[in-house]
Amino acid sequence: MTLFLTAGGVLALGASLWWIRRRYLVATVDGPSMEPTLRSGDTLLVRRTKLVHAGQIVVVRIEDPPPIDGPPPGLEPGGEDELPEKPDHPGWRLLVKRAVAIPGDPVPRQGFPAFRDAPETVVPRHALVVLGDNPDASWDSRDFGFVRGDEFVGVMVRRLTPP
Repeated sequence: MTLFLTAGGVLALGASLWWIRRRYLVATVDGPSMEPTLRSGDTLLVRRTKLVHAGQIVVVRIEDPPPIDGPPPGLEPGGEDELPEKPDHPGWRLLVKRAVAIPGDPVPRQGFPAFRDAPETVVPRHALVVLGDNPDASWDSRDFGFVRGDEFVGVMVRRLTPP
């Protein structure tokens, strides 16, 4: 069977691909912060949206933490352990986390050092609080505080790799 596309068909296909790319992205989990729900290497389909509910798995874009002077304690240069590679996009990274509080929810204080002195009593409009499912191995709102609206990318629709 031979498939021929007309100029209009090519244009429609291009427009469809553009629309899909603007609405969805594919993200790969890197690290243990969402275990046991998601594992490193899992591939996710994420819908770009601004609508989120508490409990949903989300992708957020967060500015990198400030650099530290030298390797972390216990990490010897040139040893078996190596410093993590720099991210593809210096200055920020995409994180997969769970939304635990959305606008209007009470600001969590217990276990969230970043909110200890926050003046807000409820999560502000256009902000989220996120947490990794494996809190002992997660960099999340406990460390960097609120995820602002322009840092929110989207919501996980489904896992594309088998569990």
